[in-house]
Amino acid sequence: MADREATDAPEQSTTEATAGTTEASPPPTTTAGSDAVDPSASDAVDPSASDAVDPSADNPAGAETAAAGVLVVVCGLPGVGKTTVARRVADHVDGRVLRTDVIRKELFPDPTYSDEETAAVYEELVARARDRVTAGDAVVLDATFADERFRRDVRRMASEAADGFELVKVECEESIVKRRIERRDGISDADFDIHLRFKELFDGIDTDHLVVDNSGEEAATFDQVDAAFDGAGDGFDRAGDASE
Repeated sequence: MADREATDAPEQSTTEATAGTTEASPPPTTTAGSDAVDPSASDAVDPSASDAVDPSADNPAGAETAAAGVLVVVCGLPGVGKTTVARRVADHVDGRVLRTDVIRKELFPDPTYSDEETAAVYEELVARARDRVTAGDAVVLDATFADERFRRDVRRMASEAADGFELVKVECEESIVKRRIERRDGISDADFDIHLRFKELFDGIDTDHLVVDNSGEEAATFDQVDAAFDGAGDGFDRAGDASE
């Protein structure tokens, strides 16, 4: 069976608790011939030596658990400009882009693009995304996601681990895709024939999603992303139902 995802890659702060220091009190002074008791020599309890609870005691790390990060999936046919859009989205959400093109080459230096290989690549992509959003990082996935089952898997993961989820589909006029593919030089192995094949194989998207048209100048594409993601986080879908 033809591989439905031939073209589709691969990042913490720690807070240390710092123990407070207490200056030593000066030695008590005694006035000759006086029965007066020096207050510094009394039974008064030095707050610094008391049984007061150290606020960091309940949290040895001295830091609160990080809130989950948001997840954005940027999908679309090979050559439409997903990486351009993904990087712009990442700027808005202060996130890291993970690309299947990169992950594939990490896992399979000489890729065959078999169904089994592609399934392993997407499994690794989703696993890395889960780790990062759970740690509180925003993540943007750059992949074809032509197969609905992979989109369903990532949406399910987002519903369990992410603080918000958005699906973006990038589109582009075919003639422009052909011209861009012919002159691009990057990690992707996709050519225009691959684009045409995936055009026939791409499963329709029935869930809510954004569409970015990358047929024009880069500035026009950026304007669309900026309009959708200005104030990112406020309007994010809460990852939705995994059954969608």
